[in-house]
Amino acid sequence: MNRFSQKITNSQQIISQQTQLGQMCGSKRLFRDRYEILQILGRGGFGVTFLAKNAVLPGNPLCVIKQLCPKVTSPQSWQRACMRFEKEARTLGQLGSHSQIPMLLDYFQTNGEFFLIQEYVPGLTLAREVRQTGPKSEASVKQFLQELLPVLQYLHKHHVIHRDIKPQNLLRCEYDRRVVLIDFGAVKEQLADACENSINHANTNFIGTRGFAPPEQFSLRPVYASDIYALGITCIYMLTAKSPLELDYDHNTGEISWQKHVNISNSFAQILGKMVKITLEDRFKTADEVIKALGNDRYSPNLANCLTTQKLNNRSITQHEITKYEITKHEIIQYENYDVYMPPVARTANAIRKLRARLKETR
Repeated sequence: MNRFSQKITNSQQIISQQTQLGQMCGSKRLFRDRYEILQILGRGGFGVTFLAKNAVLPGNPLCVIKQLCPKVTSPQSWQRACMRFEKEARTLGQLGSHSQIPMLLDYFQTNGEFFLIQEYVPGLTLAREVRQTGPKSEASVKQFLQELLPVLQYLHKHHVIHRDIKPQNLLRCEYDRRVVLIDFGAVKEQLADACENSINHANTNFIGTRGFAPPEQFSLRPVYASDIYALGITCIYMLTAKSPLELDYDHNTGEISWQKHVNISNSFAQILGKMVKITLEDRFKTADEVIKALGNDRYSPNLANCLTTQKLNNRSITQHEITKYEITKHEIIQYENYDVYMPPVARTANAIRKLRARLKETR
C-alpha cells in the first residue's frame, strides 16, 4: 500500500468501476507504460482527476491526470472535439510557463477520451484552508488579490478566460506559499461546444460554479470581467467563510448581501462591491482596473493628509525628522511662524540650511 492510499468512498468506487484509470488505481499497472495511478483526486461533470507518478523518469515525480469524457454522438462531433482539444491544450501549454499555473506535461486522446497530464502542486486549496483556520483578515485578502490579479492579467493577455475561479481551484503551495490557479474551464467549454449534435442544436453546457459565476456566464457569454466577478466572490468567501449560496441577496439588484458579515474598511468594501456587480457596465472590466483601485486604496490616507491647505503647527515635523537632521526646537518654531504654506520636506530643508548658516557664522 502506498502512502497515498486512503479509504475509498462510494463515489470513488463507482469511478473505479466505470473508468480505465479508476480500475488501475492503487495497482502496479502502468497507464501508457508510464503512469502509475495512485488515487482519485476529484470528479466533476466533465471528467475525473487522478494523482499519478511517472514510473519512467528518475525520482518518479508526481503528476495530475485529467480525464475528460465528452459525450460524442457522431464522427463529425468527435472530429470537432479533437480539433478543439488540440487547440486548447496547446494554449494551456503556453500558459504553463507562469509560476502560478501548473505546467502542462503532455496531452493526448484515446478510446474516445481526452487526457491532460499536468504538474502536481502539493498544498491546500483556499477552501480547505478557510475551513481549517476560519475567515481571513482584510490585509490577508488584499495580499491574496495582489498575488492573483497579475495571473489574471497574464491569462487575459493571452485571450484566455478561466471561467471557474473559486476557492476549490486555488492552491496554496506548501513549499513556497504561492497561490496557484488550477482547473481551467476553457478546455471543457470548447469540448462541450464541439460535442453538440448539430449546428442548430442549442448549446446548454454551462461551465462554471453556481454562486461564483456571473449572469453572463450562465448565458454562455463569458467575458474577461467574468473572472473578476468570480475572484470578488472568492474574496468574500475568504472574509466570511460562507459560500455565496449561503448569503442573502438584494431582491432589487440580484447582488448578494455580504457587507454585514465582514469588518473591513469602506474603501476596500467599495472595491469588492464593484468586482461583484451584476451588470457589466458597473463592474471592473479588467484586472488592471482592480490593481489600480487597490493601489489608490493603499495610499488614500496619506493623500488626504498631503492635500491639506492649513498652516502647519509645531507638530508637523515629526520627531524622526528632528532627530535625523538635528534641528533645534527653536528653528522649528521659527519656521512655523510663516504664513505661507510649505510642504514639510521643503520646510525641513530650509531649517537645515539656516542651521548650517548659523554654524558657519559662529566659527
